[in-house]
Amino acid sequence: MTGSVDQSTGVHELVRLLRAPSRHGGPRYAAMAARVQELLSTGALPVGTRLPAERELAEALGVSRVTVASAYRTLREEGYAQTRHGSGTVTELPRSPGAAWPLPADGEGFVNLAHTAPPASPHLLPACTRALELLPGVLQSSGYHHDGLPALRQAVADRFSARGLPTDPDQVLITAGVMDALGLVLGTLLHPGDRVLVEHPTYPGAVRLITDRGGLPVPVATDADQPDALVAAAHAAARQSAPRLAYLMPDLSNPTGLSLSAGGRRRLAATLWQQGTIAVVDEVTAGLDLDEPDRAPAPPYAAGVPDTATVTLGGLSKAVWGGLRIGWLRTDAALTARLADAYVQRQPSVGTLDQLTASFLVTDLDQVLADRRAELRRNRTALRELLAEHLPEWAVAPSAGGLSLWCRLPEGLSSAALTRAALGEGIRLAEGRAFGTGAAFDDHLRLPVVRPGAELREAIPVLARVARAVHGRGPAPSVRAV
Repeated sequence: MTGSVDQSTGVHELVRLLRAPSRHGGPRYAAMAARVQELLSTGALPVGTRLPAERELAEALGVSRVTVASAYRTLREEGYAQTRHGSGTVTELPRSPGAAWPLPADGEGFVNLAHTAPPASPHLLPACTRALELLPGVLQSSGYHHDGLPALRQAVADRFSARGLPTDPDQVLITAGVMDALGLVLGTLLHPGDRVLVEHPTYPGAVRLITDRGGLPVPVATDADQPDALVAAAHAAARQSAPRLAYLMPDLSNPTGLSLSAGGRRRLAATLWQQGTIAVVDEVTAGLDLDEPDRAPAPPYAAGVPDTATVTLGGLSKAVWGGLRIGWLRTDAALTARLADAYVQRQPSVGTLDQLTASFLVTDLDQVLADRRAELRRNRTALRELLAEHLPEWAVAPSAGGLSLWCRLPEGLSSAALTRAALGEGIRLAEGRAFGTGAAFDDHLRLPVVRPGAELREAIPVLARVARAVHGRGPAPSVRAV
């Protein structure tokens, strides 16, 4: 059921937002519709908001009712609103994401700055060797472990417990990666038309999975200067939209690198639980704090609420290697069993050799993460220096770590246009719109810190030349066959 705001409060607040400086031109109704779309896409106006009556908004803005009616019609036609019997005109978001995802994989002759997929950890091969030594001991079994290899489930449970979230192995389910776990949760708990609260910006693969399963993303804007502002914004969005689930990355979120404080995550967990929203928490980047890796980490998001309130996802794709398809989820034991029953219908088991390998890596994950942080810190330093030298007009959002830098482009430079032009120069990028809903973030670009300094020193000057050409401030880039 969709909530609604007090009508008079809604009018005054919407008038304030519509009167803010806007870059939209054209007819008044078109500019008004475009501004509402922008507000929805950035999360400044919650999805599910009941818009004021046409006459009331027209009087408040000092425009004709025809102007407001035309704006509302445009919003409905473009998928940003719908009229419901008894509820008036209610804001929505188009079901299709703003940009294509997934992106092309690595290819010879290209520098891949589209993905945050680091090369394999040096800890991987020794763990594989140890796993091979154990393999003969399991070859007489069926090889199927529907919930996951007991040793790996125990190792994951022990790690949660050591971080302050007491966990039994029967609360853990092993999956073929973090997105496999997310797809399982969405496929089991989400119904077509259900709303899912998401940080904005967020990981494109998650938005794609949500929409593919009929869910409606509800964007909640993040603030680089005040990460904990997400708490109040999410509370308002949850009351307004009644989301079934929330997809969150409280630790070094992708793409921004923002983290919630211990108090912030405690308050957010409590407010979503009170609203009846299950939080699906992606911890794939947890442990990648690059600025202060030795400080005590914030407790797991799920530590302050009942186990039924949260499904925590984790995996080894960023700490170890994307080619090792090991992920997991942790929640209440009864829900874990339900998810396991659904999972076995998709595939009987995750590969035994991969799970044996992962059991060693999870046990030694603190050292694995320490070495990964050192590598990422070197790459990030190189990338920041290169951006300051070659693209000083790009504004890099502050973050404590993670796998990328989130850059605001100069006014007038489109990340979509830059992405197309850079591909012709041998550089793969992920355009900013992929990380949002609607048409948001075309003025942003995510740059990964997983590539080595030598590769970055080759690519960033080329990217700067392409950016100047696209922005109309330099010679056109050369034409390259793709």
